[in-house]
Amino acid sequence: MRAWQIARLGEPVDVMSLVETEAPSVASGHVLVEVAAAALNFPDVLMARGLYQVQPPLPYIPGVEVCGTVVEVGEGVNAGFPGAVGGGSAGIAVGDRVVGTPAVPNGGLAQRTLIPGWAVFHAPESLDDAQAAAFTIGYQTAYVGLVRRAGLQPGQTLLVHAASGGVGSAAVQVGKALGAIVIAVVGSAEKVSAATESGADHVIDRSAVDLVSTVKAIVGSAGVDVVFDPVGGAAYDASTKVIAFEGRIIVVGFAGGRISAPALSHALVKNYSIVGLHWGLYLQRNHAVAAEAHARLSTWAAEGIIRPLVSERLAFEDAAKGLERVGAGRSTGRIVVLAPTSTPT
Repeated sequence: MRAWQIARLGEPVDVMSLVETEAPSVASGHVLVEVAAAALNFPDVLMARGLYQVQPPLPYIPGVEVCGTVVEVGEGVNAGFPGAVGGGSAGIAVGDRVVGTPAVPNGGLAQRTLIPGWAVFHAPESLDDAQAAAFTIGYQTAYVGLVRRAGLQPGQTLLVHAASGGVGSAAVQVGKALGAIVIAVVGSAEKVSAATESGADHVIDRSAVDLVSTVKAIVGSAGVDVVFDPVGGAAYDASTKVIAFEGRIIVVGFAGGRISAPALSHALVKNYSIVGLHWGLYLQRNHAVAAEAHARLSTWAAEGIIRPLVSERLAFEDAAKGLERVGAGRSTGRIVVLAPTSTPT
């Protein structure tokens, strides 16, 4: 089969090679999927650089999020998970259209991929393949972060950093679906339209204005109830200056490159919470949370309340160039790579 492969660490555009390789065989507890589309994620970039918390042995096939069709179901997959609701692997059959997170080193930038049973969900019928490929990681991260970890309530104020990106645009849409007033922060004038398209009530271009004073002008002395932060660094620092009494800062990632060292005395004095979110842990430790999130998100997608922001649909041969743009922060929403057309072997 055709696949992108990484045999050494570095920038994706420098270390990714398009190769012919043997298709993976289905393994116990896994589903073999013929890939229709693969969404590019920042973890793909970090993994290629050797900076991600999971580092597969070299060489490996990248790609952590896909939509495709089930070719074969491994032993034990349909045992399901206790408490699963409207999602998860229970009831997965050959021919089903599914979404999920592949098991690297057999990643999704290939004609066929392996997805663990606990990481595969039925694809929402209301979304096409490219949109469905971008539905799992960003939207479940946003939903679990805002609903379970932050307890975001209707009428509360939500500040979303990197709001034009894949995870950020999902957080804007989920926040609006929950009835929040959403303030979106983007990094350039070119990205304002993406945040506006996602439904933000206010959009701030941090490259053009002072972020803290601008947020305060919007919310006043009350502050922001919830901050969704996939950036860290200066974004986190600014969040601590605008967070409300009993506010919650949801720490999702560090795309800005600097991992903040929070001043706990400041959190104590201002009476706010710093809440970490590692969504992937729910897939194995409390799968019912992920399954419930998928079910509700699928309903919202069917109702047109949320819709993945797919900014580009690339040919398979252009995957490395797409990841280069993701790594450089030049993308909005999700860049999705469409599957190659030749038959897997």
